Amino acid sequence: MNEVWEVGDIKITRVVEMEVAGGSRFILPDATREACLAYPWLQPHFMDLEGNLIMSIHALVVDTGERRIVVDTCIGNDKERSIPAWSHLQTKFLEDLEGVGYAADSIDTVLCTHLHVDHVGWNTKLVDGKWEPTFASARYLMGRTEWEYWDTNEDTSTYGSVMDDSVRPIFAAGLVDLVESDHQVAPGVNLQATPGHTPGHVSVRVTSNGVEALITGDCIHHPCQMTRTDWCSSADYDQGQGRRTRESLLEKYVDSDVLIIGTHFATPTAGYVKHHDVSGYWLDVELPSS
Repeated sequence: MNEVWEVGDIKITRVVEMEVAGGSRFILPDATREACLAYPWLQPHFMDLEGNLIMSIHALVVDTGERRIVVDTCIGNDKERSIPAWSHLQTKFLEDLEGVGYAADSIDTVLCTHLHVDHVGWNTKLVDGKWEPTFASARYLMGRTEWEYWDTNEDTSTYGSVMDDSVRPIFAAGLVDLVESDHQVAPGVNLQATPGHTPGHVSVRVTSNGVEALITGDCIHHPCQMTRTDWCSSADYDQGQGRRTRESLLEKYVDSDVLIIGTHFATPTAGYVKHHDVSGYWLDVELPSS
């Protein structure tokens, strides 16, 4: 299911590559079924009856009317990955993207919140045995700090050759702009530094006509981390910094009218941060307009 939110005059559309229940222990090892069942607010959207977390991998199209910006590009087809469920995918992601009104050649900007495997995959597609830019008319924005780290520190044994098949071909095509963590992507669309998950991780603030939303990236993988900010991701570069970033964001946005749109949050994906009655915070979901 795709979702659409209106943030003032800016439209944000979710396009899903996959949404699954279970299999999240490798990324959130503390989130056992038994531990998660202690937080029933996660049901039914973010956890099933057995305590399995539900997560989504999706892209978000931010349409300002003047700019069409794809935030994060999922896993991608044909990529060889060490996680079997992510390897050599054959999804209809591009058809789904076009189905909601955004053909690949109509996208003018691709923004990667960070350079992990499930955020850069559709940067490229396989054409006659070669990785070519999927969004050939777009400029690809990547954090300077983020790129400088992964260019020299990638561990290909973890996920595969992500830089070689999904990032370096974009540099070779001359389509990359390295940006700072406070970069303005377009009027009403700004980066916000949220380090910890990776060295140069950013979230995306969207503001229009007094309405505001925040696209999280992976500083919050799953809504359970709102109540349990101490549940850190195994993929975090710096778990301590990741937790401080998460807690700072939650403290800033709790009980506000800022819509939080999770980059991996399952349907309905977005909501408002509220104080939890026992500890921490929780997400009061916003049902999509379509």
